[in-house]
Amino acid sequence: MNTIQFKLKTPALAVLLALAGCAAGPDFKQPDAPQVQGYAGQPLPEKTSSAATLGGDAQQFVAGMDIPAQWWTLFNSPALNAVIEEAIKASPDLQSAQAALRAAQELVSAQQGAFLPSVNAGLAPTRQKQPVSAGQGTSPFNLHTAQISVSYTFDAFGGNRRQVEGLQAQAEQQRFLLEAAYLTLASNVVEAAVQEAGLRAQIAATQEVLKVQGQLLELLQRQYALGDVAQADVLTQQAALAQTKASLPPLQKSLAQQRSRLTALAGRFPSEELEQTFDLAGLELPQKLPVSLPSSLVRQRPDVRSAEAQLHAASAAVGVATANMLPQVTLSANIGSAAAEMGNLFTSGTGLWGLVGGLAQPLFAGGALLHKKRASEALLEQAAAQYKSTVILAFQNVADSLRALQYDADALRAQDAAERAAARSLEISRKSVQLGEAGPQTLLAAQGTYQQAVISLAQAQAARFVDTAALFQALGGAGGIAARLWLRPSGRRICIGSCRHGSLVRKHS
Repeated sequence: MNTIQFKLKTPALAVLLALAGCAAGPDFKQPDAPQVQGYAGQPLPEKTSSAATLGGDAQQFVAGMDIPAQWWTLFNSPALNAVIEEAIKASPDLQSAQAALRAAQELVSAQQGAFLPSVNAGLAPTRQKQPVSAGQGTSPFNLHTAQISVSYTFDAFGGNRRQVEGLQAQAEQQRFLLEAAYLTLASNVVEAAVQEAGLRAQIAATQEVLKVQGQLLELLQRQYALGDVAQADVLTQQAALAQTKASLPPLQKSLAQQRSRLTALAGRFPSEELEQTFDLAGLELPQKLPVSLPSSLVRQRPDVRSAEAQLHAASAAVGVATANMLPQVTLSANIGSAAAEMGNLFTSGTGLWGLVGGLAQPLFAGGALLHKKRASEALLEQAAAQYKSTVILAFQNVADSLRALQYDADALRAQDAAERAAARSLEISRKSVQLGEAGPQTLLAAQGTYQQAVISLAQAQAARFVDTAALFQALGGAGGIAARLWLRPSGRRICIGSCRHGSLVRKHS
């Protein structure tokens, strides 16, 4: 009976309690996955073609296959694993992203504090003198006041809840940016290592061509001494040899730059070069490649999840702008003591207290609140469009990587056949010139074809490794990396899904 009487006497409080479960603005709903069945108009083959050369194994596309957390270990290279491990530990980019995530989470906790009353304690000793006209005498007197003040703003329309929700979404976005930084770092290390290996293969191929060209030059010089060929043929071979030598420094420069890139990715200075070196023979081409379902891709790609979190934050901002146009209800109270002497504080008769309630409804602000709300709605539309664009780009990346792997295998097979044919042609031409059955021009043409075929083969071999790593990156890596990000460096769990005082529409799996 007492409770009913209290509600009847305080109808405003009853209304506030009824509104406590409401929040202004739209409730965020996770976007649906695109209703598509694959990544291209034509279905992929079950596996790629193969070639009897280094990196020529057939690769099988396995739909729905789980991606290993440390997918780079599929290349079966201890040196690569060591460099990536060092890079993850020492990368300043990752350290920056980790700090940004911690800062975003602290802002969430700071905003959650608004769900609780603020309490302040104060002590104000004063000495005053009243004028004679006040009729209080002219003698100075002391007044010591000690009090505790409590103030609380009711979140009647969910403005603070929406602010917390928006900050949680921003923290969530930072987590996915951190995950993207991990994925990008690992992919860049793999790419740089493969590029280094490919350059070493091209340098070795060029050196082999130089060796062959040197042998052919000696052959032509002997035949010139016998009068079987003209001096012009010898000079042409010398020019070809010099031209091949000139192609070697650019390759060596690119190799040095790749070494510097790898060193920087590992968090080292250029003078602290890595001990590990890479060649194609030290890498193993993964033969089973995961192809995530389209519905799973949007849950794996950190850039898509980051765009989704940005969309969530924009949705919450609409709620904040809407709540700012509605009444604000505050309650404040203070209790304390005032006395002329410090020692008399808190004695009988010195107590004081006050209780104040406030209701403020914005009436006119020059249209600022309305336009801010409209701006937040426009930003929500922008975030939705950006999310859709990110999803389309993600699907394009996967489609491009899958097609690249298919055509890389075909290209390697063709380049392997071309290199073998060019090698046989060069050997036949060499013997024909040696026996006087063909002229030097035939030999020059054959060695030019062989040189191009050998270098193109090395490039085709490296391309398969690079595009394999690109596929793992396009698929978003794996959730294993994300799982590690749930822990702060101190070992405490980061609350991003559903935290105290505030709630998101969904929780992370």
